[in-house]
Amino acid sequence: MTATDATDAPAGASATDATATADLDADAAAAVEQFGFFAAEVVRSRRLGPTMTRITLGGPGLDGFASGGRDQSFSLFLPHPGQDAPVLPVEAGAGWFAEWRALDESVRAVMRSYTVRSQRELPGGGTELDVDFALHGDTGPASRWAARAEPGDRVLLLGPAVADNRSVGFRPPAGTRTVLVAADETALPAAAAILEWLPEDVTVHAFLQVPHAEDVQELPARAADGTRWLVGTDLLVGAVRAAEFPVDGEDRVYAWLAGEAGTVRALRRHLVGERGVDRRRIEFSGYWRRGASEEDLRAEALAAYESAPAEGAQEA
Repeated sequence: MTATDATDAPAGASATDATATADLDADAAAAVEQFGFFAAEVVRSRRLGPTMTRITLGGPGLDGFASGGRDQSFSLFLPHPGQDAPVLPVEAGAGWFAEWRALDESVRAVMRSYTVRSQRELPGGGTELDVDFALHGDTGPASRWAARAEPGDRVLLLGPAVADNRSVGFRPPAGTRTVLVAADETALPAAAAILEWLPEDVTVHAFLQVPHAEDVQELPARAADGTRWLVGTDLLVGAVRAAEFPVDGEDRVYAWLAGEAGTVRALRRHLVGERGVDRRRIEFSGYWRRGASEEDLRAEALAAYESAPAEGAQEA
């Protein structure tokens, strides 16, 4: 999942909509055993195209991180300019969330949600994570950090300690033969990871929207044959409407939709109302919302969590 908003867009992320953010924050506040804190540092960075850059994280603090693949999301904590490391009261244990909220905004670590693009175990031991960021200039703290990240820069992750964890959303039912994936650039890291994970015998219909032709990425041959790249904006709904794919019988579709919240809602309405896809076979996430910043969405998520903390902890 890329974290993102209209201005500060990590791709891959799950920058998330308020709902997804609230879920992960509820996990964190409740100290769910599936997740833990992991210290990491930047190993290297590589520009993938005009819109995307890939940050590779590593270090001994990542030992035990257990990505479930697909659209695995985690919380990334970043330092403010001038800080050597993100400020987060990890020592507070289960109470870290309340103490983090109580810190001054100019001091407490910046928190964003992202998708693990890939995880590698190194030959000599240890692990590395690739995290893709969609860049939109100096319009948000995460975008600024990613554009300037250098080897040795320190971050903190709240991520999975077990591979089968509730922050993996892509879960096609047994027997699924056809998978529909529709995503804009903010969800491209998750979409690409999903396409790499799919078994060989699954038919793929993928629609991936990116701002520039240079943002198109290489995919596995079995996924590339069923993938249509859309260069521009607001193209996903029209492309999916015009596509032909089965929705009944043994080839019943499982759909994964992610990107701008309004677009995702329109896609889901089309699949359910016009295609007859079972709504239970659609996983959807609004990674950002047109007209709302990441800070707006984060504030909504935190307000929702604080208004019913007991419910949030119980769900986690």
